[in-house]
Amino acid sequence: MKRVVWGLALAGMMSASAVAEEAVLSAVSAFADGTTFTKNFERFIDKANELGEGKVRIDYKGGGGKVMNPFQLGDAIRTGVVQIGNLPGAFYTKLMPEADAFKLSAFTIAEERVNGAWAYTNELHKKRMNAYHLARQKDCVPFHLYLNKKIDKRDLNGLKIRTTPIYRAFFSAMGASLIRTKPGDVYTALERGTVDGYGWPTQGVLDLGWHEVTKYRVDPAFYRASVEVLINNDAWEKLNGDQQKILQEAAAFMEGLCDEDRRVNDSEKKRQAEAGINTITFDGSEGEAYLKQAYQTGWAEFIKANPDTGPKLKELLTK
Repeated sequence: MKRVVWGLALAGMMSASAVAEEAVLSAVSAFADGTTFTKNFERFIDKANELGEGKVRIDYKGGGGKVMNPFQLGDAIRTGVVQIGNLPGAFYTKLMPEADAFKLSAFTIAEERVNGAWAYTNELHKKRMNAYHLARQKDCVPFHLYLNKKIDKRDLNGLKIRTTPIYRAFFSAMGASLIRTKPGDVYTALERGTVDGYGWPTQGVLDLGWHEVTKYRVDPAFYRASVEVLINNDAWEKLNGDQQKILQEAAAFMEGLCDEDRRVNDSEKKRQAEAGINTITFDGSEGEAYLKQAYQTGWAEFIKANPDTGPKLKELLTK
């Protein structure tokens, strides 16, 4: 009986020790440190480490290709080489093609958690790439087309545009020749005339120095930015309830920065103008046709590529 009692006591102490042990999770961003699409991820990490002192800690390794090719980050999360990643869905569509729909959503992630869209796509993340969809940032920041040559209508024939899967169908429908490069190569490509323009959100152009080689921003804005924070699902499931709750609270903090981002959008437009980026605006029916073409081509390409899940996602992500 004494041996049983001591055995149970020892097991209890070991269990308590395991619960108290701090979980350390490595993290990488697809974007350079301190730039627009990493800043809030860094704030998320700081918040998680503050809330999780002694329980869970995120060890940030860096971003922007310093650690690995940004387009390989999704696979690194899948295999557990990296536990937490900050990257747009466009960077891991080879693993989960459905991520291409995030740009088209009419809802913030907070709204998607309520209407069932997040639950549906989270299961896809688990199934396709062994990842738990922890958070999203910058979903209140839209995209624009930026150019070095002036246009006066929806026609990109003869222009070479740097692209990603985000706006491939849209730019192609307007006649552009598409070129894919890493974000870090865009400045040089513009400077050398390898590309005549690119798609990018309202924020980040000045952080990257691209205003020095950019002449025009085209309005209206379209789609929305969508930078996902994913955690390897095996690592997620090894965390206890308190540790998971800490990361979810830090995620809620980051997702609550939407109003701040809207103010930054307005500020960035002013800064772009001051930096010499002129605005090409499609008004009235031309502007409506521009946006209609953006969403029609985006959804058409997406559903063609994802006939099984595409209609369901369109139902969940449109109003």
